[in-house]
Amino acid sequence: MPRDRTRRPRRFLLVPAVLLLLFLGGFAAFALGLPPVAPPPDQRTDAIVVLTGGSERLKVGFELLEQGAAQKLFVSGVYRGVEVSELLRLGRGAPEELACCIALGYDAEDTHGNAREAAEWMRREGLTSLRLVTGAYHLPRSMMEFRRALPEAEIVPHPVFPVGFREQWWFSPDSAWLLMTEYVKFLAALAAGLLPGGLDGLRA
Repeated sequence: MPRDRTRRPRRFLLVPAVLLLLFLGGFAAFALGLPPVAPPPDQRTDAIVVLTGGSERLKVGFELLEQGAAQKLFVSGVYRGVEVSELLRLGRGAPEELACCIALGYDAEDTHGNAREAAEWMRREGLTSLRLVTGAYHLPRSMMEFRRALPEAEIVPHPVFPVGFREQWWFSPDSAWLLMTEYVKFLAALAAGLLPGGLDGLRA
């Protein structure tokens, strides 16, 4: 009897310990699996899609458009009232002549919304491939949402490394925390996608 009593607490502690190891192992795989470099602009797609969240993303998107990586650019998650000319200024002096090839989306409030908004625009424009420009840490969740929303399209990930973000994230508490937060969001989005109707069904 005394032995059984000591074994029960150990068994009880074993479950959270295994779950913690799985969580940390998944986080390590998530962090190490981030794309280290962006594909060259000569890998052309029908469109470039930029997710708002940092001026560096806009700058990279405008540079890719100027270099001919695609003929059209869509910026998703723009605040209402913001016009293309203002975004060009935020993109550190991007040429005004790019304005004719840029479309803005104002409805998205999160990554799931970005994917839906961009998918609607892509289908409306008859486009079948895109280069997805967002933060490197944000790409796994973004790619998952975009593949769900636009399974028929070719999606090329294009990571942007924001100021202060290190590839050797374990040396930077801020970068490590940013990655951990994004990993939790990724797991939540993954779980939501397994539900009937996905995240839209959950919200409804």
